[in-house]
Amino acid sequence: MTIRLTRDSAHGTRQRIELSDKAPLFTDLPTDLGGAGADPEPHDYYDAALGSCKALTVTFYAQKNGIPLTGVDVEVTRDDSEERKGHYRLDVKLTLRGALTDEQRATLLRIADKCPVHKLMTQVETSIETRLAEGNFSQ
Repeated sequence: MTIRLTRDSAHGTRQRIELSDKAPLFTDLPTDLGGAGADPEPHDYYDAALGSCKALTVTFYAQKNGIPLTGVDVEVTRDDSEERKGHYRLDVKLTLRGALTDEQRATLLRIADKCPVHKLMTQVETSIETRLAEGNFSQ
């Protein structure tokens, strides 16, 4: 999968995010860094990826295993006060809805921590190679 980002206008920092055949997303810097502040910043997408993955993983597991989950709400709270020191903390609160037993609730909580994005953030070494596109892009 290729994700493309392009500057959304001639002025400002807003970026258009294109993901194959999906509706575009937008991102920008917060106002204190010169952005308009109207769109999520990259950290917001990072945090939201974790929350959405947990919600989808729990929902999928419940459906496949006949657990009467009627809904899941996820609240992700960020503490980035020590990010520059190498520590980024996300606190995740799940609200599980439905006539669930304590055992089912405990199982779904355990499953939430097995979502692919949680694993990616905590157990996988990610390598990133950044390079320049070839060509004359002086326009």
